[in-house]
Formats: sequence, structure tokens, C-alpha cells
Amino acid sequence: MKSKAGPASHQEQARLKGPVRVAVITVSDTRSPEDDTNGKYLQEQINEAGHELCAYRVIPDEPDRIERTLNELSELGCEVLLFNGGTGISRRDTTYDVLAAKLEKTLTGFGEIFRMLSYQEIGPAAMLSRAAAGTYRNSIVISVPGSPKAVKLAWEKLIAPEIQHLAWELTR
Repeated sequence: MKSKAGPASHQEQARLKGPVRVAVITVSDTRSPEDDTNGKYLQEQINEAGHELCAYRVIPDEPDRIERTLNELSELGCEVLLFNGGTGISRRDTTYDVLAAKLEKTLTGFGEIFRMLSYQEIGPAAMLSRAAAGTYRNSIVISVPGSPKAVKLAWEKLIAPEIQHLAWELTR
């Protein structure tokens, strides 16, 4: 009898592949590497999980910079690109718009689940988030709001449990 391949089987195969190369990109007009609490948190979590920090950037919320960074880091071989910031609806929030136009495949469930979890914490304001994920070239691209609580929620509940599986699925 042939064994069924499912999420648990895939997650185990993904773990065997080893550490994931992860880039952290903070999109902000006000933060710098010195005061980027989200970047520091994500770098610590990536290291604690045994993954490799492929790159770290703090960039302004400018469409050309976001697109240039996306291209640069996907070409660098980073398997997962974690963008934080610029997912709201203000005039300056352009991260979602740039990334959504470039994604080859979208993981609509990521944004849906993120907003559901966020709703449990902050209520209806969760609808203002345009958190998203998908694929671009040979990378998984994940974009979350720039609030520290949102970054922590996304990392702990969605990204950390599936990061190896996501990277493995992209290359299998």
C-alpha cells in the first residue's frame, strides 16, 4: 500500500533539507537599522530557529526601492523574503501594491489567516491590513504590517511553523 503524502510528510521532508535562507526587509520612512525593532526581532527569531539570514535591509516606502530590493534579494538566492511595513491604506503604503504586481503565484490563505488572527487581537481594524504572500522567481515573498505586534503574530503563528515547508515546496 502506498503511503499518503500530506502536510506532515512534506514538513518532515522539508526539515531534512536544512536551514532556510531568509531576508528581512523593513519598509519604513522613519526607521533605521539602529531603531528597527521588527528587523532585530526577526533576525533573532531566524537565528534561534537555525535558519540563515541571507540579507537585511531598511528601505523607504518608495515603489522603485521596493521593486529593486525584491529583484536583488531574489537574485541573491534568498529563499524567503520577509517584508514588514507599507501594507496599510495610507498614501505612503506602497509595499503591497508593488509586491502584488510582481507575485507569480499568490498564497491568498496567508493574508486571510493573518487577518483572522489579527481580528482576534485588534478587532475590525484588522481589515485595514493588506498582508500578503506568494512566489516570485525562486523565492517565497511574505509581506506583513510594520507594527511589532503584527510582525510577532505573523512570525509565531504563520511563518515559523511553515517556513521550511514553504521553501521546500517552491523547489521540489
